[in-house]
This record gives sequence, structure tokens and C-alpha cells, in this order.
Amino acid sequence: MGKVAVLGAGSWGTALALVLADNGHEVHLWAHRKSLADEINQSHTNEKYLQGIELPSSIVANDDLKTIVDGAEHIILVVPTKAMREVCGQLKHVMKDKAILTHASKGIEPGTYKRVSEVIREEIPSDLYEDVVVLSGPSHAEEVSRRQPTTVTVSAEELEVAKKVQDVFINRQFRVYTSPDLVGVELGGALKNIIALGAGISDGLGYGDNAKAALITRGLAEIARLGTSLGANPLTFSGLTGVGDLIVTCTSSHSRNWRAGYKLGQGNDLEEVLEQMGMVVEGVRTTKAAYQLAKNQGVEMPITTGIYRLLFENEAPRDVVDQLMTRIRRHEMEDLTNILDEKMND
Repeated sequence: MGKVAVLGAGSWGTALALVLADNGHEVHLWAHRKSLADEINQSHTNEKYLQGIELPSSIVANDDLKTIVDGAEHIILVVPTKAMREVCGQLKHVMKDKAILTHASKGIEPGTYKRVSEVIREEIPSDLYEDVVVLSGPSHAEEVSRRQPTTVTVSAEELEVAKKVQDVFINRQFRVYTSPDLVGVELGGALKNIIALGAGISDGLGYGDNAKAALITRGLAEIARLGTSLGANPLTFSGLTGVGDLIVTCTSSHSRNWRAGYKLGQGNDLEEVLEQMGMVVEGVRTTKAAYQLAKNQGVEMPITTGIYRLLFENEAPRDVVDQLMTRIRRHEMEDLTNILDEKMND
């Protein structure tokens, strides 16, 4: 088994490192803080991000990026999307051997509207990597770290490279599918965080399952509308990285986006919520990017617009819900019909 470098020792990065270690790989985990690297190496724990989980001693952590990536055949980037450019800017100066780059971060960059794979390609010269792969799907780090059954998808421009990443990760508890739709896989994983914020807001307001089911369903329609306008296959959003990831993120207290939304629904302001969370809430930044992108694309996204107004224009949560419930009447199948018609006419 070859060396695999995992960049990012948060909950998801650590959980993926554990999967790789279970598969017998030589796993090196990059931690931004030396104190965290020392905890992982000495106590074999990561209590801040994965409380109560014992890590295999085969996971070796370090805060020196060069040491981590030197000789690695695979480099797995699991850092917050807001840090991706900075980390890639450092990475390109320490990479010597050509590697496969895989990212497991879910977001869109505000201002540029770039997907994470596009950010990576912009920052790292193409002669330093074989391809850029995305890993996404319904996967709480807490459950993966407890080796509970989980299924994800990997996608790349070169399907054969995606299959290599599939082989690196797959085991009895962690099943990995491949997909040729890189755009759809990335956008599904990023945009579902916006809807998860909305689901948490709905629960925080005290609304029931009926409201949340409607929000998830109409949220999926929004994701598909924007995704297909950017070239994604609409069928991707009915799979693991679309409706699968949407369900798990909108219905579980493991989801930090749901938890943040719940606190917002209870009347806490955004800054207070983010401070209480203590971890990155990707949906907040992605809401801003998706709102801007939808306007540029001429795509209607009422749920995203409502959450944007709540987050950045101080709109009251109940007012946002009222506006969504009193929108103009329309036929439910209109969205799906339009999406399929556009795809068939391409």
C-alpha cells in the first residue's frame, strides 16, 4: 500500500484518514496546529472534532505540509472551502511527485462562483497532478469514524482516475461508487448545505415534518435547476450526492448546517451562531455564492434567496417562511419538465 496524505484534521478529514488506515495505507494527516498533531500521535484521539473515537496508531500527524505530502501517491484535501486557495498555494510549492488530488470539501467560492475542483486547478499546475477527483455523498464523520455503513461517490474528468480513488477508499463499511458527472456531484454536495440551513431554521421555528418535507423537496428542485444550468446531468441529483446527501444533512443533528439553522430559527443572530458552533458552517458561505450565481444564470431559487436575506439582510425567519408560502401558484411538475426539456435540447 502506498502513502496517502490527508490535508485537514477536522472531523471529516480525520474520519477519512481512519478509513484509509483501516484499508492498510500509510496515512499521514496534516493538522494546522502542532498541538492537535501531538494529540493524534500521542493519545490517538481528536477530541475537539471526533469525541470519544480512538484512532489507529498507523495514522501519523504533522503540522509540516512538506513532510506530509512528500512521496504521497494520493493527496486528499479536506479543508474548509474558504481555506482551499491558501492551502493549494502552499501545496504547489512542496509537491515533488505527481499525485492524484482528491477533495472532500463541499462549497462554492463567492465572487468567482468556482467549484472546489476549479479552485484547485487554478492554483496547482497541471504537471503536478494526475487529475482532480471529488468525493461526496451522505456521510456524517461521526458515523464513518464508528465504522457504520456509509456510501459515497467519487467523480473526475478521467473515470479511470476516479476508479483508482474508489479502490483506495472502498471497504466493507465504506462503499464507493463512481460517477462521470463531476459538475453535478460537486454542486449537489455544496448546494444541499443551503437547504440544510433552511431545514434547521424550520425546526428551530417549531414547524413540523410537513414543512421540512416540503422544504427538502422544493430545495432539491432548486439544486437541479441551478445545476443543470451549469452543465450537470439532472439524474445526478436523484442519487447519493443529490437527494441522498440532502436527506442526511437536513434531518440529522450531526449536521452542523442543520444545527446552525436551528439556532437561527430560535432567534440567535448569525455571528453568535457561528461563534457557538466553533467549526466551519459551509452553508453560510455557499448561500452567498449560490445567490449571486443564480442571479447571473437567471435561475429562480426562492429558498436560497430567502435564506440569503435572513443571513445577510437581517430578514426575520418567520417572514422568510411567510414569503415562501405566499409565492405565486404554479404546477409542481413544471420544474422537472423544463429541466428535462432543456437537457434533451442540448
